[in-house]
Parts: sequence; C-alpha cells; structure tokens
Amino acid sequence: MTQDSTPTEEGVPLITPSNVDHPMFNAAVEACRSVFDPEIPVNIYDLGLIYTILINDEAEAKVIMTLTAPGCPVAGEMPGWVQEAIMGVPGMKTVDVELVWEPPWGMEMMSDEARLELGFM
Repeated sequence: MTQDSTPTEEGVPLITPSNVDHPMFNAAVEACRSVFDPEIPVNIYDLGLIYTILINDEAEAKVIMTLTAPGCPVAGEMPGWVQEAIMGVPGMKTVDVELVWEPPWGMEMMSDEARLELGFM
C-alpha cells in the first residue's frame, strides 16, 4: 500500500528513479554528499537517505528523501540543509525537498562505502 492507501501496481518501484542522465545530476549528488547526519559520520547520500533527485530542463530540482528514523533530532532542519547544498550547484534555479517515510529507511540502503565506514563490512 502507498501512503494514500491505494494498492501499488506490480512492477512500479517504491522509490521514483532519479533522472541520472541530466547534466546537473552528478553535481547534485556531490552536493548531497556534503550533508552529514550529525549523529552518523557518513554523508546522507551514501547513507541512502536521498531517494530521488529529479531535475527538469529549467534547472529546477525535486528531491525526495527520508531520515533514519521519524524521531531524528534534525528532522526539521535536514531538508533545508539539502536544499541549501543543491542550490549551490552552478545554474540550479530552485530546489524542492520532500521528506517521506515510505518506504522506510533500512541499513540495506547504504552504499558499500557507508557500510565500510560504519564497520558493517
């Protein structure tokens, strides 16, 4: 079930894929890698907290992200940190950051680098 309680269609991803072919995508990812959860010494991109980065032809970004837990002490601040970081990408016009709780974050969403840094590998 999705957040609005309608059944999901088979084959439809739970996380909207990013448009990785956009010329600003890699710069947006690097900007996300400059943001850290203060409690975990790994950037939020490698932690798997950034679900989707969509950038349109007008250089407007939509970011869908989550946190490790709903009670995260920086829940009210981290979306602003992400917005500020991506706004630093040359040519970026706007950044909209949406915080979601579905699907919930899990340790399997971390990159190998993050797992290694945190001693899980």
